[in-house]
Amino acid sequence: MRFTEIGQQLRAYRMETGLRAEEIAARLGVSRAALYRYEKGEVIKLDTIQRLAELLKISPLSLLGIGVEYYNRPAGYFERLRQIEETADQILLVHQPICYLTTSANYDSALAEAFFEAADAAGAERGAMRSAAEQLLGLLAARKKSYQARRPSIIAMVSASSIARFLEGGIASALPLSERMRRVCRDVAATEVEHTASLMETEPMGLQFGLLQSGEPSSTFEILRTRDRASLAVNPFPPDTAPNGQPGVAMVTSADDAVGAHQRVAEANWRDVLKGTAAAAKLRDLVAKARASA
Repeated sequence: MRFTEIGQQLRAYRMETGLRAEEIAARLGVSRAALYRYEKGEVIKLDTIQRLAELLKISPLSLLGIGVEYYNRPAGYFERLRQIEETADQILLVHQPICYLTTSANYDSALAEAFFEAADAAGAERGAMRSAAEQLLGLLAARKKSYQARRPSIIAMVSASSIARFLEGGIASALPLSERMRRVCRDVAATEVEHTASLMETEPMGLQFGLLQSGEPSSTFEILRTRDRASLAVNPFPPDTAPNGQPGVAMVTSADDAVGAHQRVAEANWRDVLKGTAAAAKLRDLVAKARASA
């Protein structure tokens, strides 16, 4: 058994439940320190894995990294994605308006401001919403820090329809925000799309962007590859998911057939995407139209 991977998945599933480490440790009958050691890759007995799986309401096989992992909350999914990205050599992203890992610091700043404004307006739920927002922002920051330190190659296929929606609503479009904050979020969305256009034109080492114009996939997914493994992540949670938003079902698997099927979809789309200066011009046209209608 790969105890390091078991520990990583244990941490992700713990965040998925929303339970604190001390709560899980108490129910399991171990110390919090012991639980943290398990998460760091210490040897763990099979009967402990069985009890943890029952407590976390998952299959023991999922905790062992066999089969499919499912996540209903963005915190658990983002943590699992962070873990996989830490060792990935290549990331293939399909059907999002932007690639979060290549966004600017302005994106993170505006997202934090939007999250906290929504939390402060939530009355009795303010504390819980701020805590959830801080957790999500911390996970996003950790993912970006890891990317900037390692620079795995990225192939990203952004879609025209999702970009148009992104420009219309701005970042954090699902949150109830003040008119001032909504304008900020739209402005930052436009800036990030323009940044993507610049990356399309300059084609920096390790980054390839393409624009999907039609025949888009019905779901957003990523394929993350290391030297000896590929993982598929099917994702209903965009980076600006509201901390208290509706749950979805994210999926992570290394099954060859699942990875292969999605790889074929990605390759078929890559053959038809618009690239380079032509794609950049299309993005800037979308930004101009969005600004004209604002």
